[in-house]
Amino acid sequence: MTSRTTPGLTRFNTSDETAAAADLHEVCSSSAWGSKVLAQRPYADTDSLFAASDAAMAELSTADLEEAMAGHPPIGRPKPGDPTSAREQRGMAGASEELRNELLELNLAYQEKFGHVFLICATGATAEFMLGQIKVRIENGPEQEREIVRTELGKINRIRLTRLVEEAEQS
Repeated sequence: MTSRTTPGLTRFNTSDETAAAADLHEVCSSSAWGSKVLAQRPYADTDSLFAASDAAMAELSTADLEEAMAGHPPIGRPKPGDPTSAREQRGMAGASEELRNELLELNLAYQEKFGHVFLICATGATAEFMLGQIKVRIENGPEQEREIVRTELGKINRIRLTRLVEEAEQS
């Protein structure tokens, strides 16, 4: 995305603090991330918003990351009635029952090991890719995995911020 001002960015920049905070909470459920991004409004362009998001993500504590992860459903089980999680997990749509079951088992093992859901930027990813990633990442240590999660959250936030600033009106 090239750096520019969009109708959605203008709306975000000029909306009241409560509405803007709610928009950011839909992007990322970390209140620390949202506060940091909100505090830097108005944004001159989308690149400025992305830079602020990335900087806020880099500063999140372990507890802040846990809060951010809590807003994400497990892969293969998008939140019912939530178009965002359904859209992001579209790659699971054609997955076989066998693959879904294996992913569920690995999700549970991952959660047991790390204390949170397996988090991956699922947009555009196939079920097979996500299964391969969880098989690799479950072998990581907690600190390594926390930094991978931070990176994945940053990718998700950029995708969601892009949707936010591309929309002329909030639906």
